[in-house]
Amino acid sequence: MAAFLKDRNFLLFSPSAYNAAGLGTTQLYNRTLVYNHKRHGVFTLGSREYDFRIKHRFPRRLSTEFLFVDALNNLGELAEDEATVLARARQRIGEMDVAKLKRALEQYGLLATRKRVMGWLRA
Repeated sequence: MAAFLKDRNFLLFSPSAYNAAGLGTTQLYNRTLVYNHKRHGVFTLGSREYDFRIKHRFPRRLSTEFLFVDALNNLGELAEDEATVLARARQRIGEMDVAKLKRALEQYGLLATRKRVMGWLRA
């Protein structure tokens, strides 16, 4: 991947990793997301499909908080029912480290995601 991007600054993961955020997502995805600063689009490398997305910010490693925020950012792309995922996300907030979640929201959350989650935290 580093050779294709000519850069080592990228985050590679499957949307199936969202399952680790505890949002009730159970689908297995046959593509890999690549957050990076250079390429955008879907490319087939070898026999795998990679969805390259240019992101200004992304962590070096996956964390539960990042996956939580990113899953909500990409809610419309998930195979699960949106209302079910949102209901589970709202319940899950009570089990999370709020300081880490707020940091992830500030760094990686879209405006709509930040507003939604901050509203839940205030309630």
